[in-house]
Amino acid sequence: MADLMSYVIRRLLLAIPVVLLATLIVFLLLYLTPGDPVSVLSPHNATPEELDAIREKWGLLDPPHVQYGKFLWRIVHGDLGTSIGFGTRGLPVSTLVSERLVNTLMLMGIGLAISYSMGIPLGIVAALRQNKGVDRVIMVFTLVTYAIPSFFLGLIFLLVFTVYLGVLHAEGTTGGIGSVILPAMTLGIGNAALTTRMMRSSMLEVIRMDYITQLRSRGIPEREVIFKHALKNAILPVITVIGLDIGWFVGGAVVVETVFSWPGIGLLLTKGILNADFPVVQGCILVIAFFVIAGNLLADILYAYVDPRVRLG
Repeated sequence: MADLMSYVIRRLLLAIPVVLLATLIVFLLLYLTPGDPVSVLSPHNATPEELDAIREKWGLLDPPHVQYGKFLWRIVHGDLGTSIGFGTRGLPVSTLVSERLVNTLMLMGIGLAISYSMGIPLGIVAALRQNKGVDRVIMVFTLVTYAIPSFFLGLIFLLVFTVYLGVLHAEGTTGGIGSVILPAMTLGIGNAALTTRMMRSSMLEVIRMDYITQLRSRGIPEREVIFKHALKNAILPVITVIGLDIGWFVGGAVVVETVFSWPGIGLLLTKGILNADFPVVQGCILVIAFFVIAGNLLADILYAYVDPRVRLG
């Protein structure tokens, strides 16, 4: 267990420069973007002196490295700036993000549950029926659902379940828990296709191993061979990518939340872009970047946990 803790500490230390690089990219992304945020903050008839006063107040006259240093200092203290957008001007970005983060995490959690509850059983069935009709149908299904863009899949769900069938609500949280079903399905089904293919490939590799052949030769029932012995080894590669899926789901939520008007970080980011609310855009992109980094870190730790060769290498 000591070697695992040592590996985790090393990965955490290596994540620090990655986080710093992410903050630098986010800062430069908006610093170099054409446009002047002062035009949003100032009245239409503002004089040049008034514009310079606003720039000085917001630190826009400082050199780039000074602005970046202040940006990092605020992040360390949990300050993501103040919104300058219509309807949210003057509100702390950290407050806006924290309010929306709960909804995004709920969407991500349900989406992950849908992805794995579909992908793992379908992958097992496809592997056990390799090159048969069921396997071909599942592979075609995964190919189609993985190829469809998430926004288009969301629009199809809206058309079917809200317009034609009228069984689910189409916007925001107006329908309570039922409102999260369609956006979660949109996120989950796309990722379920990848999970299915990974589970199928892993299961095929395991059931061809010598120890599985020996178990079968002893007369052990096929169900016990598959679900007691083969599955626990075949599912390991799928478990290790959960961390990567977390980053994928948070990033994919930007499009899906916009389609369904789901009040999460993705929708907040979209509104921030439309309102030229630079602090909100910076805050949302930073949070998404941190989730991606944390997801990759979790994937590394899970892989080291299930395979000691990784942490000893």
